[in-house]
Amino acid sequence: MSIARVREALKPLGLDQFIMEFEVSSATVPLAAAAAGVPEAQIAKTLSFHGLEGSTILVVCAGDTRIDNPKFKAACGTKARMLSAAEAQERTGHMVGGVCPFALKPGVQVFLDDSLRRFTHIYPSAGNDKSAIKLTPAQLAQATGGMWVDVCKLMDT
Repeated sequence: MSIARVREALKPLGLDQFIMEFEVSSATVPLAAAAAGVPEAQIAKTLSFHGLEGSTILVVCAGDTRIDNPKFKAACGTKARMLSAAEAQERTGHMVGGVCPFALKPGVQVFLDDSLRRFTHIYPSAGNDKSAIKLTPAQLAQATGGMWVDVCKLMDT
């Protein structure tokens, strides 16, 4: 089970205590926001993409944003092409609806979008479709080793 791997990966950092498990689905931004009782923008969605030379890129971004293709290409060196659900599970070790930036298979690059920095706390998935974890942006960066980038824009722009 993916959430167990996430819990074990976060335990040495003392962050496992912030994992929340829900009785309801948190597989989408609206569902996760309802389950956690927070605005959709504070949900840190994790999007999975094809990287250069067969690599895998994860972008963690605010729930009210979408990928800005020119910014993505400038930061990642390739066009933004999302993985299929099967590819995401195979490459990350997490099923769609629970893809998160923790306890990943080797070689997955994690990018953290600047859109997350405007919040005190954000809520990425914790490895399955009925979980989240409450973290500060700094804790997310510490736990993932991700690099901060600017690859998103607000959905209404």
